[in-house]
Parts: sequence; C-alpha cells; structure tokens
Amino acid sequence: MRRSRIIGKHQGQLKGPMLVCLGAMHGNEKAGLRAISLMSKMLEVEPITNPAFMFRGLFLGIKGNMAAMRKNLRYIKKDLNRIWTPENVNRVRQTPAENLSDEFLEMKEILEIIEYYYHRYKPEKLYILDLHTTTARGGIFSIVTDDPHSVKLGVELHAPVIKGMLEGIKGTTLHFFNEDHFFPGTTTVVFESGQHDEPLSVNRAIAAITNCMRIIGCVRGEDVENRHDSLLIEHSTGLPKLAELAYCHPIKEGDGFEMKPGYHNFQRVEKGEIIATDKKGDITSPEDGLILMPLYQPQGEDGFFIIRELVPFDPAEV
Repeated sequence: MRRSRIIGKHQGQLKGPMLVCLGAMHGNEKAGLRAISLMSKMLEVEPITNPAFMFRGLFLGIKGNMAAMRKNLRYIKKDLNRIWTPENVNRVRQTPAENLSDEFLEMKEILEIIEYYYHRYKPEKLYILDLHTTTARGGIFSIVTDDPHSVKLGVELHAPVIKGMLEGIKGTTLHFFNEDHFFPGTTTVVFESGQHDEPLSVNRAIAAITNCMRIIGCVRGEDVENRHDSLLIEHSTGLPKLAELAYCHPIKEGDGFEMKPGYHNFQRVEKGEIIATDKKGDITSPEDGLILMPLYQPQGEDGFFIIRELVPFDPAEV
C-alpha cells in the first residue's frame, strides 16, 4: 500500500461517516486531484479560523491512475474505470502485487487503502465521491446508481443527475462500490466538474466535496459558505434537473472514430443528425435528445452518449 497514493486524510473529533474522494481515475483528469488536495488543507486550517468547527467522520482523498497521471494519459493499458467487475476484483485481491501491473495494480492499491481505513475506522456509512472531468465543455453533472441514497446525494449536489448510465457502460466505480459488492451502507456518486483544463473545474469539484460533506453530516450547514451552492447552481442553470441514458455509442481501437467538431455537453441533437464518423462512414444520432461526453481525445471506449430529459430545468428554482 503506497502512502503516496493518499492525497489527504482528516479524522474528526466526532464519529461519523467515511467519505472517500477519488481523483484522476483517468490520468488526464486532474482537477479532482487539486480539489481534494485543497480540501485537505482547508480542513486542517478551518478549526483555527473557526474555533466552533467540528468535523464528524473520516475524510480520505485517494489518487486514481498514478501511472497514467505521470504521462497525462487517460490510461496505460486498460481504462481503470471500466475494469471494476466482481471477477476482476476477486482476481486482483488474490494475486500478489508483484504479479500485477498497470491498471490492475492500481486497482489493488486503491482497494487496499479503502479497506484498510474502513476496517480501522469502522464508519457508520461509507460514501465514495468519484471526481471526473470531460473533454468537452458545456456543463456539470452527477452520475448515480439506482440506489435511492445515491440519487438523493446526486440531486442535492445541485447539478443535473444522470440515471441509467450503468446500463450503457460496465466496470465503473459505480458498478462495484455499492452494498451488493462492497461493504454494507456504501453509496457512490460520480461528479463531473467540467472540462479537463478549465480552471473552474477545480472550484466546482471543491464545491461538490463541500456540499457532499454537508449532506452526509460531516460538517454543519452553518459552517458551509453559500458560495459553494451558488457556484454549482450557476453552472447548472438551463440544464435538466434529471435525465436518463438513451444511447451509448461504444468504440474500439481501430474504428477510426472521430467526433464532428463543436459539440458540447447537453447540446441538443436531432434523430438522424450526423455527429461523428468512423471507418464505416457517418454516425448519426439514433434519437432526439441531449449529447453528453462527446469524445475529443484519442483514448476512450465511448464515443458519445445521448440522454433524454426526465425533469427539465425550472427557472423558478433559481
């Protein structure tokens, strides 16, 4: 277990939940890393500037794909956020670290750290906030599981919530870190804070961590500044409150996939609209909807997603 994988750790004076924040599960998505590091520093100094501040629980920040981070790549051999199947996890647990390499070694070390602190601290509940960014601009959003706790947490982060993504992709942290496959009382949410290189992606990730800590009871509402809510609400204005996956376009190496330029998250597309090409020709949208995570980088297993609105934006809520 490499201690260098731990970005920061803060244990409160009061017993409470364990919040694990994952940054850079994709090595070129570094905004989450910076946000977790800054949050760790803020938790250290908060009691000095606010003597009444009390933290409940354990906060733990963990680096994701460290090898890919060093090369600024999404992954080295396999996408670290597509291999979290029960079969892979069982094999990795039973295999000595010296016999593992690349993403499977990263997986083993992440598992070992989370399990070590879980058994040591024995939290009331375990929450995992997996921080990501996208290649395209156009909005922030949360991805949740079917677990009502995950949906509730996603909604209260003040960003559009996308349901049904687990059906379109496989082997993500959302698939594994839940009560079915991990410890009882485990809830996971993915938060996409913006475009990879956008400076505000760090600020929005900090706001998401802060709001998450308030929602699950690590910090009191009166200790959280309104600007965190305001930042997330501002960047969610005009976006659907709740949406679901309608279509996922899988790609593989050698397809020659290329998005048409200029698409951004939550942009409206029409059925039959040419939005990408590959070696077979034009790729059209299979239905009317909103495009999400159009791929503008060489690595990736998903070309784009189409989502449909369930609960549209309500200007009266702003």
